[in-house]
Amino acid sequence: MNTVNIVKPPEGTKSPVIAPTAIEAPSAAPNFASKSVPRHLARGVIGFGLIIGSIAMVPVAGPATLLAAPLALIAFRGCPTCWMVGLAQTISRGRLERQCVDGVCTLTKADPAAKAT
Repeated sequence: MNTVNIVKPPEGTKSPVIAPTAIEAPSAAPNFASKSVPRHLARGVIGFGLIIGSIAMVPVAGPATLLAAPLALIAFRGCPTCWMVGLAQTISRGRLERQCVDGVCTLTKADPAAKAT
């Protein structure tokens, strides 16, 4: 957000002095989305399957089966929360857009006609 602070003019001058403040760069939010919802759901099935399977197999095959659980982090691209954030991003991709006016940002439905041009 670009902002400008207006400060009191020095003694003897009549116009205000405009002092720019630090300009904030847009944050590069991590993107956890997949190319499609079915692909993202498949990653979730693999990740949750590895976690559940590794815990369920402990009585049968011993604690060595817990070594499969960290592989779920690869399927999730992080943790299960990262996977859920990615699911929301994947579902909303192309349907929502952020609009910022006068330093106030809102989330609105995307205009499909604007994307066609």
